Amino acid sequence: MKTISIISQKGGAGKTTLAIHLAGAATSAGLSALILDADPQATASQWNHWRGGADPEVVDCASPTLLPRKVQQAADLGADLVIIDTPPHADIMAREACKAADLILIPCRPQAFDLSAVETTAELVKAAGKPAFVLFMGGPQRAPTTYRDARELIEGSEGVEGMGVPVAPVMLTMRAIYHHSTAQGKTAMEAEPDGKAAEEIAALWTWTRERVNLPTGKQNRKKRG
Repeated sequence: MKTISIISQKGGAGKTTLAIHLAGAATSAGLSALILDADPQATASQWNHWRGGADPEVVDCASPTLLPRKVQQAADLGADLVIIDTPPHADIMAREACKAADLILIPCRPQAFDLSAVETTAELVKAAGKPAFVLFMGGPQRAPTTYRDARELIEGSEGVEGMGVPVAPVMLTMRAIYHHSTAQGKTAMEAEPDGKAAEEIAALWTWTRERVNLPTGKQNRKKRG
C-alpha cells in the first residue's frame, strides 16, 4: 500500500479537491483507494455523502493520534492507496501525515500570498525527509510567465535561494467543472470525461502513480483472497 499526504498550512489551497480527484482517478484505474479526512471541516466526507457512499471510501480521522492506526487499518484491509487530506494551521496533524507518507504533495495557487505561505509548509515537510512536491492548483490556464515566476520563487533561480521543494510538472488549473462536479458528488472526470479537466487529472494520476510505483490499471491489480 502507498500513502500520499496532502499538506498546506494555508486554507483554500485546494487540498480536498486534489485528494478527491487523485482518489477518484485511482478508483477508475481499478485500485482500492481511501481518503482519510483529517480536516475538522470534513469537506471530503461531505462529498462522499453527496456521492451516496460510492468509492472511493472516505474515513474521518480528526485526531492526529489516531492517524497511524487508521493508515495501518487501511493496509490490513487491502487498500492500494491512502490519501490523507489534512487541515490548515495544524502542525501536529501535518507532522503525523508526513511520517505516514510515501509522497507529500503541497497544493498552492500561483499567487503572492499563497506562494509566501508555501515556505512554512516546506520547512515542515523537509524535516520529514520524504519525497515532496509543490503542485500548482487553481491558477490561470494560460499564463506561462506567472507559472515561471512562481516556480523560480519556490525552486530558486540564479542568485536566489529557493524553498528546497521541487515543483511538480503537472497541475490542476482554474476550471469551473472542478467545483460543479464535487457539488454533485462526482469528480471532474466523471462529470466531463472528455473535458480539459479530465486531461489534467489523467496527467496528474500518471505522474503520481509513477512517483509511488502503483500499478497502471485493472489488469495489474493483484487479486485478493
